[in-house]
Amino acid sequence: MSEVNIKPLADRVLVEPSPAETMTASGIIIPDTVKEKPQEGIVVAAGAGKKDEPMTVKVGDKVLYGKYAGTEFKYNGKDYLIMRESDILATI
Repeated sequence: MSEVNIKPLADRVLVEPSPAETMTASGIIIPDTVKEKPQEGIVVAAGAGKKDEPMTVKVGDKVLYGKYAGTEFKYNGKDYLIMRESDILATI
């Protein structure tokens, strides 16, 4: 996992999205124009949670999240998402 100096606040988590699929199971190459945004990733950092609601995900968890969840940004040349814990649908 990468080392980042970003500490999410409250119930937010920092997720590094998995890379998009470049080839189908049958071997067809997917061009960049039709690649789907990945909906899974690894939690890189997590906040402390809210006062009455502790965090249920921790650093290193592989998670599934909604297609339009979170805010995308680049940090040191890598793509990240920052989102609320409630935007995470499941852990894998």
